[in-house]
Amino acid sequence: MSDKGRISALYRYPVKGLSPERLERAALEPGGTMPWDRAFAIENGSADFDPANPQHFPKIKFLMLMRHERLAALKTRFEDDGAILHIERDGGEVLRAPLLTEEGRAEAERFFAGYMQDELRGAPRIVHAPGFTHSDAPAPLISIINLASVRALEEEIGRPVDPLRFRGNVYLEGLEPWEDHDWVERDITLGGVGLTVVARTERCAATNVDPRTAARDMQIPATLLRRYGHSDLGIYAHVKTPGALAPGDSVVLT
Repeated sequence: MSDKGRISALYRYPVKGLSPERLERAALEPGGTMPWDRAFAIENGSADFDPANPQHFPKIKFLMLMRHERLAALKTRFEDDGAILHIERDGGEVLRAPLLTEEGRAEAERFFAGYMQDELRGAPRIVHAPGFTHSDAPAPLISIINLASVRALEEEIGRPVDPLRFRGNVYLEGLEPWEDHDWVERDITLGGVGLTVVARTERCAATNVDPRTAARDMQIPATLLRRYGHSDLGIYAHVKTPGALAPGDSVVLT
């Protein structure tokens, strides 16, 4: 066993494509994700998702940052109790909707029908199924980002790169750049949680969008491919044993 660093920050994304929410602690279960992570998504002009028989769909079915950078201008907050989504724009709250109620979902859909009207293929639809995650990955996984790799990428680009561009759940400090890419098919422990690393994370054009300004101002996948011969940054891991994690917890490679 080898101590490899520590957890710097934890995040979740209750609604796919909307802003991140920082966590001070997270309890994880085997085969699960961060609580409420990508629990909701916004279908873009289709009604294909069946809550009674939830299946993974490619992200182009939904509103998402890869194509809809305008979403990054919305600042969101999610209340676990009641699954209430709060949306702020230009410093003022423009939506408060309980997403587990038909009325709340309809209110959120009306908001996005107006806000995203020029980019919709039809009526937006808020979708959810208990225990299902609308992650880009076709399975419930934890997304892990090595901050040293982000800093190495900054040196290549010559500008600061906000780590939140990569929309990870767990951000790690104290590693060598790209070291985590060698962990695929190995077991790690984050705090009190045991995981198996299953894949490197291939990056898409969503990372080109500044999460704070909504500007599409970088070419991150192209830079990765040109410099390193791949467009990967970060890893996906499957939760094996239950436990809790928090910033400051150690990262152990087993």
